[in-house]
Amino acid sequence: MNAILIFILTALTIFFIVQIRHSLKRSSKNVELIEKYIDHLKNPARVENLIDELFEFCSNDWKLSRVIQKNSATREDFLEIFRKLMIWGNFRKYNRFVPITAFMYVTSLDYLLQHRDEDPKKLTERMMNFLHF
Repeated sequence: MNAILIFILTALTIFFIVQIRHSLKRSSKNVELIEKYIDHLKNPARVENLIDELFEFCSNDWKLSRVIQKNSATREDFLEIFRKLMIWGNFRKYNRFVPITAFMYVTSLDYLLQHRDEDPKKLTERMMNFLHF
């Protein structure tokens, strides 16, 4: 009985550490992208670079890549959604910036990709609610 309990506690501890590490990695990438591009969003070349980095990060993330595959998302989908989010969500609150941060979470990314044809205002409002703006 003790061996089973020790095994379960060890497994839960490892799971917790992996999840926290993933969360910290995502948060630091989010802040890095915001800091790097927030003052250059009127420059089309810089926006293209941002979308490249964002799509690459999401494609390489073990959770977000599943959402991309499930929705058959492309870099162009990311760019189109980003542009929609910029119309109504072009402001920063602490370490959150809707057009970038919305791509960083499984639930919000899945929503964005499933509703990519939705009205920009409605899409942005939904992301603001998700991100607690």
